[in-house]
Amino acid sequence: MKKKARRSQVADEGSSNQEECCALCRLSDDDPAMFGEKVTLKEHKLSVHYFCLLTSCGVYQRGEEDEGVFGFLVDDIQQEIRRSARLTCCCCKKKGACVGCNVRSCRKTIHFPCGRKQKFISQFTGLFPSYCPDHSPTQSLCVGLDLSLPQSCSVCLDSIEPVLCYSVLKCPSCNASWFHRDCVQRQAHSAGLFFFRCTLCNNKDDFQEEMLRMGIYIPERDASWELEANAYSELLEVYNRCDALACLCNDGRSHSAKTGWFEVIRCRLCGSRGTHRKCSGLKLNTSDWACSDCTQAADGKASLVASPQGGQRRSLLSKRHLSPIHSSVSCKRPSLPVGSGSPEDLLQALAAQLRPLSVQVEVRRDRALAAGVELVRRTDFDPTHTLSVRFKDHWRTAFPSSHQDSDSARQGFLKLLVQQIQDSVVFEGPEGSKNLALDSQALREDLYFDVGCLLALSLVHGGPPVGFFSRALYQCLFNFPPNWPLTVAHMTPDTHSTRQVSRIAKAKSLDELKEVMAASWEYLELAGCNRPISSLEERDVLVEDLVSFTLITRMQLPLQRFREGLRTLGVFDQVQLFPSEFCGVFCEAAVRLSAQTVGQLFTVEFSQQDDRLDRETPIVTFWRHFLLECEVGRSSISLQDLLHFATGAEEVPAAGLLPPPTISFLHPVTSSPPGAEQEEGRGRGGRKRRKVRPQTEVWRDEGLFPQREPNSKHLLLPVTSSYQAFKSSMEQAISHHVHLLPTAS
Repeated sequence: MKKKARRSQVADEGSSNQEECCALCRLSDDDPAMFGEKVTLKEHKLSVHYFCLLTSCGVYQRGEEDEGVFGFLVDDIQQEIRRSARLTCCCCKKKGACVGCNVRSCRKTIHFPCGRKQKFISQFTGLFPSYCPDHSPTQSLCVGLDLSLPQSCSVCLDSIEPVLCYSVLKCPSCNASWFHRDCVQRQAHSAGLFFFRCTLCNNKDDFQEEMLRMGIYIPERDASWELEANAYSELLEVYNRCDALACLCNDGRSHSAKTGWFEVIRCRLCGSRGTHRKCSGLKLNTSDWACSDCTQAADGKASLVASPQGGQRRSLLSKRHLSPIHSSVSCKRPSLPVGSGSPEDLLQALAAQLRPLSVQVEVRRDRALAAGVELVRRTDFDPTHTLSVRFKDHWRTAFPSSHQDSDSARQGFLKLLVQQIQDSVVFEGPEGSKNLALDSQALREDLYFDVGCLLALSLVHGGPPVGFFSRALYQCLFNFPPNWPLTVAHMTPDTHSTRQVSRIAKAKSLDELKEVMAASWEYLELAGCNRPISSLEERDVLVEDLVSFTLITRMQLPLQRFREGLRTLGVFDQVQLFPSEFCGVFCEAAVRLSAQTVGQLFTVEFSQQDDRLDRETPIVTFWRHFLLECEVGRSSISLQDLLHFATGAEEVPAAGLLPPPTISFLHPVTSSPPGAEQEEGRGRGGRKRRKVRPQTEVWRDEGLFPQREPNSKHLLLPVTSSYQAFKSSMEQAISHHVHLLPTAS
């Protein structure tokens, strides 16, 4: 009894496995893209692949679509199974080969899955013929086209062998899109008849016709992503949530009234952020609002609409909105490779916009900022013109005579300009870490724009690094680091608002917090944060709102105008592309000169003659040793004196020194010792004839000093016999240059 039961169980398992296998190809694989949909008729204990039915030679659709298997009647299928059972597959040598080559003289028969392995092509159109490899259609290259062969599949992007064959096909229209057969078959199965097209040229008609010819099945249906139920239902949903830092609605952030203070207003730019009017301090009739993310992405332009003062300020502050600074310069900045290296390289690329035409600037030492503001407010001001600076006679004594030269005078002016901008009413805070200050007069005069324009001008025209921005100001301007939270520590120290916010942040109990808030009610009311606090946990959110109001909300207009000024010559756009590279230029003080940095500035140009090269090689060692002694204070001159002597620059500009500084060598004039020539007698004509003995050169170090060419940044080092002579020569020449600088009388 047990043996009979076990045999019965095995028989049942075999029967179920047989039902799962395709009755034509004897495979149980269920891959709709490769074999078509596998349909099982349980009442007939029959399973079959759709492609096996389509390509079988002896069965046709004689029924309606809802009859049998997609119109193939069950009786016809079973008759085809009996017919093919007598035919042997030329691949696996098993019975049931229902697919045959359409060429009458060819007797090859095969199972459909075996046909894919043996490179049979079945065309899913017309009478659905199949062809063996000997008679199957092929593709060929177009000889007249000058195209480079692709190296990757345009569907899966994996590497591809650029040889047309059964497994590699190409688009007949563009001839540039090549792909694996399996990849394009799966693409066709997914895209359907209405969306199946070349992935490169987007051709549809010719592409589909060629793919059908090459045996790709294209289902007559919509794309698979269109058939999914409610696939795009989320597009019909409207964002209804308040994203303000502190929501004041008692019904929660998801509540949206039909009208009034607690109606959710969506961002007019992205639509994916919202706020209650009350929670963002908007007016009751406000319907046009932009979120902070879009405002930053639009460089603050979106805030002009949302700002309560936008309508009043627009006509006043747009006076230079279409000036040459914006229209003719920012749109012409040179294209830079993504991932460009140092800020020096990026600024030098912007400097390519500068033209040889010069604009005259007369400067007094204590009024460099006033001279700069006057310059940018000229109606004919063009930032691409080279600055030609002349210091007025009364203050000329405060500068070396070389400052009357173009480069040195310009660099001296730009250095004074950056120093005076840092100390202007536009900025506040400790030295080297400045925030923007809110000054009503500066707003009326549009000084924020002027200062931003002057800083951009300084960076491109060879001025020093800015170096005094606080990290908070840099983050507000360029959003770097991205989404970096601002805290009380980023506020300007020793201001009334900072002291009030600090007291709130330091409150240790709820009673103390309420007491501090009561004392600061005016500031809280101004910031829109005068709300009831029921627990100490709400303190941090309150402090965050106050910091955001102090550094961002109330500074929207100054930040906007400052950004617009920085757009001059494309500086703002370049910094926004590479904020990490420029962070040091704006936020870090200039690094003190070192022997290494000064040495790296200069390129040594050796002589071609061997005898001179032998003398010049030790001078390079003398030069490096001299730089080290200047750095550690063992010389009477400093590295700054040396840099100024050689290049005319008091410090290295943000854009680097142009042209790049070079070094060559000043060789001494050699002479012969006395008695090197002796009279030998008189020659023809009674002329004396001297016999010249081999000369022994006398190396004279006296009177040999370094020479400079500031305009070309070229330094000539004296070729001396010893380091002491080299050091003495350098110190004398540079000290003479420094101590002869006129001083204020």
